[in-house]
Amino acid sequence: MLTRILTSALFAGAAAGLIVALLQLFFVQPVLLHAELYETGALVHFGGDPVSAHPELPGLFDEPMRNLLSILFTMLTYTGYALVLVALMSQAERQGHVVTARHGIIWGIAGFVAFHFAPGFTLAPEVPGVAAADVGARQIWWVTTVATAGIAMWLIAFGGNLVSYVVAALLLIAPHVIGAPEPDTFTGPVPTEIGALFAARAFGIGMAAWVLLGAFAAYFWQTESARDAAAA
Repeated sequence: MLTRILTSALFAGAAAGLIVALLQLFFVQPVLLHAELYETGALVHFGGDPVSAHPELPGLFDEPMRNLLSILFTMLTYTGYALVLVALMSQAERQGHVVTARHGIIWGIAGFVAFHFAPGFTLAPEVPGVAAADVGARQIWWVTTVATAGIAMWLIAFGGNLVSYVVAALLLIAPHVIGAPEPDTFTGPVPTEIGALFAARAFGIGMAAWVLLGAFAAYFWQTESARDAAAA
């Protein structure tokens, strides 16, 4: 069982992580590099001459080592997510539920809600240079929100009764009623248009990432299960 989990998670995480890393390099990294120009003061958009919305930015091959490390760490990150996902799929299978690649897409959407949408609903993705509350407090709130949303997704999927659905709804709402830590004042040199584009792309790629991860995880889990059955 442990070998199946590790093997499935490794393949699923590596495959999904590689695709996601490439998407990030093409769609997210240029937005971050643009924001960094305002963070460092190289560009100023208030109180001066009009600034072009299309500055010269480093290309994909200008910093190959940085990009390769980004790809590697993204693959490692999604391998970690895959371990969690496959372990939960294993538990669901032991309870009599079938997990196919098509079901994996739904698992991936649930993972996106838990890890991206639920915390991002109140603590939105941020570009460099914006005002933010204490990082420790934000991390505690983020971890708590992810945990409560994950439990809520499980209750919605497998609870099967009204009480489970009510508890799931309360778990989803509670962190946002309490509220995420916020800065005392709002500051930041980055144009709001860049921040909005970054948040939109972070959510879009996050959704694609988890759908891919769920499908890959379920596919490799079923493949390893069939291989074990054939060997037996």
